[in-house]
Amino acid sequence: MPFMTTDHTAAPERVYPDTTTGERQALEQWLEFHRATLAAKCAGLSDEQLRTVSVPPSELNLLGLVRHMADVERGWFRKVLGGEAAPWLYATDEDFDRGIHTTDGDGYAEAFATWQAEIGHARKLAEGRALDDLCAGTHHRTGELINLRWIYLHMIEEYARHNGHADLIRERIDGATGA
Repeated sequence: MPFMTTDHTAAPERVYPDTTTGERQALEQWLEFHRATLAAKCAGLSDEQLRTVSVPPSELNLLGLVRHMADVERGWFRKVLGGEAAPWLYATDEDFDRGIHTTDGDGYAEAFATWQAEIGHARKLAEGRALDDLCAGTHHRTGELINLRWIYLHMIEEYARHNGHADLIRERIDGATGA
């Protein structure tokens, strides 16, 4: 079951991927697991806590990670897979990591809703496509053609890396560790 919720205050139910499923299902299940993991790391915290930076001088914080992942979802699914000319949500040409650089005016409800919308759109774009299908757009750094399999693998890697950051940030905020 895909992760999707409108309640940004409660931890979503994380479903561990099946251990004997096919490739497509495994990729989709691991991606959903990691999406839900990031939401779980943010659940129950105030906006102020979500803006708490990890270790200065780094500006990395949980709210920034959610905003960053909204742009990552948009970039790989809308821009590359779908070939859409969608503008960045938070990133700019001058500051690609702008989403991570939060201010006191940035709140989780907006970021969470935006992230969930991008996840929903990503699922629709991937639906019915084969893993080997080439994307309408190209890799934004190399210009190479890529397929849906590559996007799924990259997204799993991207979430896994940032979920490691989220683990450490959450522990710093309130001592919560684990899943």
